[in-house]
Amino acid sequence: MIRVLLVDDQLLIRSGFRALLDLEHDIQVVAEAADGGQGLELAREHLPDVALIDIQMPVVDGIEATRRIAADPALAGVHVVILTNYGLDEYVFDALRAGAAGFLVKDIVPEDFLHAVRVAARGDALLAPSITRKLIHRYVTQPLPTHTGTALEELTGREREAVVLVARGLSNDEIADRLVISPLTAKTHINRAMTKLRTRDRAQLVVLAYESGLVTPHDS
Repeated sequence: MIRVLLVDDQLLIRSGFRALLDLEHDIQVVAEAADGGQGLELAREHLPDVALIDIQMPVVDGIEATRRIAADPALAGVHVVILTNYGLDEYVFDALRAGAAGFLVKDIVPEDFLHAVRVAARGDALLAPSITRKLIHRYVTQPLPTHTGTALEELTGREREAVVLVARGLSNDEIADRLVISPLTAKTHINRAMTKLRTRDRAQLVVLAYESGLVTPHDS
């Protein structure tokens, strides 16, 4: 059973998402909150698999709530998915660095929304296609500083290949097919790379791959 926490200051939005989730036999909404502070408390109480958090809320916003969840070792199993109305704004990069596993636009169709919850629950990075396109465009028009260091040098050849494919948006199964290895081996390469690069999840791995220059927008 996938346990979900809903955090959004708009009751109508929470009610709509809950109505969809409650229809699924493998998903359970364990709690709802109207701001990030309350959401953090409920995350500690219920330990959800996925926390769907609105990016802009009163009291404690989605970025700060994400940062606090990511900083709490007791919440290491909570995958935060940011909900936004805008597709991409100045907060997206901050939220990814804070520890968000991905982003969803609130006008997402129900089938894609339910799929996204399941994807996030198993630890895969999650970016709506519109956000991915704009994310790449941001790197083309406003490249962030390139970081080079010993961390990338610690990666094996296979781990480096796996990171590149993650940054291009491939799933574990697709990476396994591309590298002619098993999905389990692909996941192992990715997990080891995340450990060496000190990234919390695949979304942060994608950001690091672009920032470091390991992948460029024209490669994707």
